[in-house]
Amino acid sequence: MGKPTGFLEVERHDRGYAPVAERLKHWNEFVLPLPKPELQAQASRCMSCGIPFCHQGCPVNNQIPDFNDLVYRDHWREALDNLQSTNNFPEFTGRICPAPCEASCTLNIPDTPVTIKSIECQIIDRGWSEGWIAPQPSPRGTGKRVGVVGSGPAGLACAQQLARAGHAVTVFEKNDRIGGLLRYGIPDFKMEKHLIDRRVRQMEGEGVIFRTGFEVGGGIVSVPRLLDDYDVLVLANGAEDPRDLPVPGRELSGVHFAMEFLTQQNKRNAGDDEVRAAPTGTINAKGKHVVVIGGGDTGSDCIGTSNRQGAASVTQLEIMPMPPERENKALTWPEWPLKLRTSSSHQEGVERDFAVVTRRFLGKDGKVTGLECARVEWVVGDDGRMQMQEVEGSVFELKADLVFLAMGFVGPVKAGVVEQSGVDLDPRGNVRADTLSYQTSDPKIFACGDARRGQSLVVWAIREGRQCARAVDEHLMGSTRLPR
Repeated sequence: MGKPTGFLEVERHDRGYAPVAERLKHWNEFVLPLPKPELQAQASRCMSCGIPFCHQGCPVNNQIPDFNDLVYRDHWREALDNLQSTNNFPEFTGRICPAPCEASCTLNIPDTPVTIKSIECQIIDRGWSEGWIAPQPSPRGTGKRVGVVGSGPAGLACAQQLARAGHAVTVFEKNDRIGGLLRYGIPDFKMEKHLIDRRVRQMEGEGVIFRTGFEVGGGIVSVPRLLDDYDVLVLANGAEDPRDLPVPGRELSGVHFAMEFLTQQNKRNAGDDEVRAAPTGTINAKGKHVVVIGGGDTGSDCIGTSNRQGAASVTQLEIMPMPPERENKALTWPEWPLKLRTSSSHQEGVERDFAVVTRRFLGKDGKVTGLECARVEWVVGDDGRMQMQEVEGSVFELKADLVFLAMGFVGPVKAGVVEQSGVDLDPRGNVRADTLSYQTSDPKIFACGDARRGQSLVVWAIREGRQCARAVDEHLMGSTRLPR
């Protein structure tokens, strides 16, 4: 334990943001890192609990008290080694993970958790700036070939671990750039894409081969062909099938899935011309009244993107009731709590409304002009489960020139690689595989990340990619030294 009295002497102070008026003018990250001495002081607040509850909150098994102590003692290189022993991409999680570790921190009982996410992020950022991070190629090859379908965090983590075990790994990505939803689903103002590019360069130095514009099962190459060429195929193709809203007026121009909108802007930021960025037509919020349906992270990303494009107004609708501003710690801690969360994008300007259902889209001349909505309440049904019912006389209309559907994803896209592989699916439509073997109904095909577990967090994707790599290595070699 670095400083036994640190949590008593030092108040929690996390990273700040650039002013709203300033950050809305650009697409770059705007988080302001803490000065080194202040970050070390924050690390000293860690109590090194006898039972570190932060561990149960962290899916990748980060050794949080250990790297907190190392940062406090100014042993940054050792802290980096410790962090990278459990997490392949801390620069991703340190930016976009919601930090369930902090929710589980003992100091979160009085709402003052250790700034674990900020410490993690600044450890890895310093590692890159100091030149401490380099390729770690395997000294020997195994002669085994593995194909990984999808280059999101699960696919990248799996590929990196397998390459370091000595296997010849090829990653197939259907898009023109590597990264999956990290590349085209996360706005640049939350995570700049050069962070992905430098990891790709590191992995290429470790022997990983990347194939972009390569949709497996989509006509370029078939699953049976890959199974002829590779000893194992790993499905890490994500859960990209968006939940739709099949109400009257859905066909109107101006109603879009959130990812159509976010992907276009990320392509523009990458330097693509308008035709390449928006092959099916430009979506731009400038001067328009925007309604975002869905209260999660994707909806928040649509808000930040709309405001940067110059939207006249932004409204976010959530079908669930407004959660409490502060959770009941006696009931929830150290589990992830249900409470009102206000993101940096919310702070940039949005009207939020809860317990609202969209009844239909209104339009004129084929274009959306508004929404007909109603208030709802949630009541206990005859079967004991909560059911939604409209509040009588609560129908109202909202003006809208653009509507973004950000209601989550229902699982992996079935057409293409999933159908062609012929693997079994679970009742929710995800690829069926357990969390020990990660093996599907086809013994040569493994699955991990959102394709296996459904829509989830980047930190869970990294965990599953690492664990799947261990399972693949053991399947190919009979034993493995890769960690879970």
